[in-house]
Amino acid sequence: MYFSQRLSRLSANVFADMDRAKAQAVATGQTLIDLSLGSSDLPASPVAIQAIHQALDCPETHGYVLHRNTQDFREAIALWYENRYGVPLDSATEVLPLIGSQEGTAHLPLALMDAGDIALLPDPGYPSYAGGVALAGGDIHFMPLVAEHDFLPQLAAIPTEILGKCRMLVLSYPHNPTTGIASLDFFRQVVVFCQKHEIVFVHDFPYNDMYFAGESVPPSVLQADPQKSCSIEFFTFSKSFNMGGFRVGFAVGNHELILALRRIKAVVDFNQYQGIFSGAIAALQQDKTTIETNVAVYQARRDALVDALNQAGWDVPKPPATLYVWAKLPSSWTGTSLEFCTELVAKTGVALAPGSGFGKAGEGYVRFALVQEPRGLQTVVQKIQTFLQ
Repeated sequence: MYFSQRLSRLSANVFADMDRAKAQAVATGQTLIDLSLGSSDLPASPVAIQAIHQALDCPETHGYVLHRNTQDFREAIALWYENRYGVPLDSATEVLPLIGSQEGTAHLPLALMDAGDIALLPDPGYPSYAGGVALAGGDIHFMPLVAEHDFLPQLAAIPTEILGKCRMLVLSYPHNPTTGIASLDFFRQVVVFCQKHEIVFVHDFPYNDMYFAGESVPPSVLQADPQKSCSIEFFTFSKSFNMGGFRVGFAVGNHELILALRRIKAVVDFNQYQGIFSGAIAALQQDKTTIETNVAVYQARRDALVDALNQAGWDVPKPPATLYVWAKLPSSWTGTSLEFCTELVAKTGVALAPGSGFGKAGEGYVRFALVQEPRGLQTVVQKIQTFLQ
């Protein structure tokens, strides 16, 4: 049986290896403590749930949802965005509903790239970025994100011959997995860079609300590009409102980019259930409590985990944002990050994400997701120390 060449570029990765390692650990009797996935253990927005419940009883919400049926959602997004970031949006041409932000990052390359075109991607970075480029038949130039440069890419280091073939540059701040943050001034530099080289600036923004006390509000790229000359940005309800399973997000930005992505979307799918849009609108307009609770919970968990790791001899700074801790493996460990994670889960049941799963620059790190209560996270550190000893 023949399969396409593009499928070979989506071959098994370290996360598939970790899934097998977790399954084997459970099969041998280990109790799994899974900190390898950023899937919140907190309940979805009750405001959204109530609106979805009400919609279920309305037969008119049970059919296909075409683009024209998303007008209320798009108008709510435009109003929220202008109030939050001070940049007006045309809800008809500059806002697009998505089935989660990953739909946007995975499908946009199909609208921008041909074979031989290049995308500039962060390393480490979210795996779907590379997957979307592979499906489009494009090539990738990775931009290393290292602690010495505050996990920001060094644009001046990108070779000139690469820039001539570039179609898109993808960033995401606050950053998964490194938890790094970017300033509005940095985004302005990226916009100027992209304008100069005729590159589309793509910003994935799932952690827009996930920043901790004492930190500035993470900026939107359209604040750096208010004319929307070259930028598109992706949002999701998965993190702010714990609605990952409802698969609702949206894109905002340059009207030509929004239209191009809409044309791809029209071929691939309809929109999600109308009631989900009603829930998302209600959450966006009425529910600040869920966001405030989430941030307080994750900050307490962050503090408990980082304090325990540092007391155990690790050198881990407290992340300013996201729901992760990005930790450099202790010098006593001489193997790879994948070996650390697979052996750890086999012997203790604790599952972490190996840094190499996010790119070559992630080797030597592991990512903890803050999806356990503080006491559970402290127990995790105890198990890790026993494993290392």
